[in-house]
Amino acid sequence: MSLVVKLAIGSLIVGIAVLGLKALAWWMTGSVALMSDALESTVNVATAIAALIAIRVAERPADAEHPYGHHKAEFFSAVLEGVLIIVAALMILREAYAGIMAPHPIDAPLSGLLVNGVATAINGVWCYILISRGRANRSPALTADGFHLLSDVITSAGVAVGIGLAYATGWWILDPALAALVAVNILWSGWKVMTSSLSGLLDEAVAPDTLTLIRETISSEAAGALEAHDLRTRHAGRMTFIDFHLIVPGEMSVLEAHKVCDRVEAALKAAVADISVTIHVEPEHKAKHTGIVVVD
Repeated sequence: MSLVVKLAIGSLIVGIAVLGLKALAWWMTGSVALMSDALESTVNVATAIAALIAIRVAERPADAEHPYGHHKAEFFSAVLEGVLIIVAALMILREAYAGIMAPHPIDAPLSGLLVNGVATAINGVWCYILISRGRANRSPALTADGFHLLSDVITSAGVAVGIGLAYATGWWILDPALAALVAVNILWSGWKVMTSSLSGLLDEAVAPDTLTLIRETISSEAAGALEAHDLRTRHAGRMTFIDFHLIVPGEMSVLEAHKVCDRVEAALKAAVADISVTIHVEPEHKAKHTGIVVVD
């Protein structure tokens, strides 16, 4: 079982535990704001399940129907997560509106906040683990789940402050009003998750610093060739696909050209993790003189 799968399973376990604690806090207080916090945690559990399924699918090897592998499955999970976040926000807005129309005192606010605070602390530790490990393992599903939990931690802290103010001032309308603000923040979080995932589904190129590294590696390792042009990159989950044309002297043998390609491919794989490289060799009359200059 890979580390990414273990983290996805951990997210599901943590999500269920946090949901239980937040539901208990809501039951103890009757707070609309704490209800909104608990409702967001139901989304955490649903998305943890979706992420786990997507990660298991993404790890399947390439087959006849999917010759490039199943890596993009993680992006679908992240898009689903964004949709579920937005649905949860709309449900919270509905409950907040009802609370604003008929505000009521909160029962046992301090005990409820204590229970909710424990849940928030667990989420805070876990979101740090997910974001750091998700980025290190280039997992869009885990990274999206981590940022969603981060927004949950921020809104939970805001909920705690708001309920504290409502208790201190007796302005109980602050409770549903705060729930509405939580919903707006959740909507923004869902939008960011969806747009970042859609860029992956649309074959977005690698980051500028990674592209520079790729170009420099080709330039320094392709000795014997003349130039490289038409460089293209794209992401698919944890995988990065690189393809380009390599111009070699017309008199170079197939064997020599193949050795150059092997050297460049090995160097690229050492420089950038989880990549697939395709090199199209062309004779020198195909040179464009606008690509990557090879350094002898």
